[in-house]
Amino acid sequence: MDVEITVVAGARPNFMKVAPILSALKRRRESGCPINHRLVHTGQHSSTMMSDTFFEQLGIPSPDVNLNVSGGSHARQTAEIMMAFEADLEKNPTDLVIVVGDINSTMAATIVAKKLCIPVAHVEGGLRSGDMTMPEEINRKVTDSIADFFFTTSKNASENLIREGIGEERVFFVGNTMIDSLLINLDKLERPRLWNDLNLKERGYLLLTLHRPANVDSPALLNRILEVVSRSAGSFPVIFPVHPRTQKSMEEMSTTGTNIFRVDPMGYLEFIYLLKNSKGVITDSGGITEEATVLDIPCVTARTTTERPETVEVGTNVLLGSKIDSLPGYISEMIAGTWRKASIPELWDGNAADRIADAIVGLWESGRIGRGNSSA
Repeated sequence: MDVEITVVAGARPNFMKVAPILSALKRRRESGCPINHRLVHTGQHSSTMMSDTFFEQLGIPSPDVNLNVSGGSHARQTAEIMMAFEADLEKNPTDLVIVVGDINSTMAATIVAKKLCIPVAHVEGGLRSGDMTMPEEINRKVTDSIADFFFTTSKNASENLIREGIGEERVFFVGNTMIDSLLINLDKLERPRLWNDLNLKERGYLLLTLHRPANVDSPALLNRILEVVSRSAGSFPVIFPVHPRTQKSMEEMSTTGTNIFRVDPMGYLEFIYLLKNSKGVITDSGGITEEATVLDIPCVTARTTTERPETVEVGTNVLLGSKIDSLPGYISEMIAGTWRKASIPELWDGNAADRIADAIVGLWESGRIGRGNSSA
């Protein structure tokens, strides 16, 4: 009897994580394993640059269904995803639901699957920032409290789960599928049009991304951050792809400094090209800290906590904390090329998706999924 697997993705960070998993599952099918998979796109990111372009660039097949749920408050979005996903699962029975990351779609799909007695595997399980003001932290903790299997990016994440009472037999330390996508696509990167428009040079600019509510929902705070970045960068241009959430606050600001260039969100291959060739990045994105670490790009995270401590412990990332006045010193180190030496975290080697696929085959062969099972 074939095993049916449903993979759920909903927003930009998810797409880089599911692309290698889908490829690995396809290879297992082609090698004779009776595993079928469907891709459900919740539609949480509906704009082309935040969604469709990533499917094209990462070679992700068109989703089997798009639930087309986007916008609204956290509660409304979560509820609408739950209703739509429940209807989809009732039409398309499955033996395992795979969720990734920490967005609303992740938590919503997990709750629905468990209510229907379907096992759930969480890719990136066990990440913890300890900051309960972050919606993502709530999503992680709720998802992990009821999921059945966990594919972790670090030993630290595995240890978090075990401390919370998860049995070791349900936790699989596999590495980072986001890094799988990064390494697979390094020879496919595309120079964005703005490179020539702004006369950019390799290692001749900084990159800035901000989208966390704590940083961008207050125009006054956002303006202060941009002022410090602009002043500290001096003659260095700062490329600032503006997230849709950030744009709302930017509309109340008259200027961002003459050396800060606001640009639209861009595709994955263009953004990674900019990151790879930058002198350094200032960000509040967890995923970018991972990519910067592997690319050996100096990184400052404009947050007080991180759910990815390995990027700080061994990688290129430092936490800014609440002291914006510390930013000039970090930017000076970036520009001067005196950033600390770093290394790549364990198992961030491009093979995480294959480890996940092998683990799923093992779960099937041992009877823990499929064959009529409805729980771990």
